Amino acid sequence: MRVDLVARAQRSRLREILAPAAAMAVAIVVGGIVIALMGRSPLTAFDVYFVQPLTQSYSLQAIAVKATPLVLIGVGLAFCYRANLWNIGAEGQFIAGGALGGWLGLLTHDGAGQGVFGSWWILPAMMLLGVVGGALYALIPALLKVRLNVSEILTSLMLVYVAQLALDWLVRGPWKDPEGHNLPVSVVFDPEATLPTLVDGGSLHLGVLFAPIVVAIAAVVFSKTLFGYSVRLAGSSPRAARFGGFDDRRITIAAFLISGGLAGLAGVVEVSGKIGQLLPSISPGYGFSAIIVAFLGRLSPVGILVAGLVLALTFVGGEDAQIAMHLPGDMTLAFQGVLLICVLAADVLARYRLTFTRSARS
Repeated sequence: MRVDLVARAQRSRLREILAPAAAMAVAIVVGGIVIALMGRSPLTAFDVYFVQPLTQSYSLQAIAVKATPLVLIGVGLAFCYRANLWNIGAEGQFIAGGALGGWLGLLTHDGAGQGVFGSWWILPAMMLLGVVGGALYALIPALLKVRLNVSEILTSLMLVYVAQLALDWLVRGPWKDPEGHNLPVSVVFDPEATLPTLVDGGSLHLGVLFAPIVVAIAAVVFSKTLFGYSVRLAGSSPRAARFGGFDDRRITIAAFLISGGLAGLAGVVEVSGKIGQLLPSISPGYGFSAIIVAFLGRLSPVGILVAGLVLALTFVGGEDAQIAMHLPGDMTLAFQGVLLICVLAADVLARYRLTFTRSARS
């Protein structure tokens, strides 16, 4: 018997909206089965993962902080994916932005470089350098794509490891804190280079406001601007885009610059907000998790905001589950992988239907 995919005659808007919710439900069921096989209660795990974090103030703040980089990166990836460009290296662009922005924090440590202008400019300059660092790092696979037709999937992914190793070398070498007891860490940023907190004694910092602002801007760009239309057209019908006078090379470079710039912004927000210094590793995998966020949010800025909060909830819940239920930390990453598979499968089934054909006997 042969199984084929046949395009549905009409695309159902309701079916496509419900597909991510169905994918989430299936992923939860699969996760529950795995947890049961490990000898734990699936109902308790569900409560720890998805319910308890929503009932505590510090957990809600942690969700907002973790959702910020996921949303920023996810919105940037939406520009590439809508243009049918596969940027898989947002993790590297996140690191590049965090490292370049953090470099300014190290350069101005202990009041150095403030001069007559004071210190008000340091934090905005760090944010700008973060955007520049991520954008320039994303420009590498973009140029290789448009100039040499090299697969952006391979180049962007391999550059992740280059960024990780470069940051590791910097923090263990020239950027290492000489008074850090030989630990591979940089000095702690001055208050002038640290995002201020919004809640006294809490983890919620000013950087969380960037996510809704970026979502609002991206929503307007996609729905109201010629550039947004060109990105969508290039992704859905490249020949029509070229016939309409849109330069696919310029769209490729612009989409990667935006994607990398937002990933770099997320990186510098992370190091100047949550971490407060540079470490050999500054990301728990936000760049890869944001791919799930982008698709779970249907490549819509508002949908990505909601999906980012959901994925952030799994991060916080996973940390609580390690303590309360002694579940392995990789359980969260495994769940996110299952969720991505379910999302992609749901998208396929929303647009195609399965047909079964009995193969003829020879």
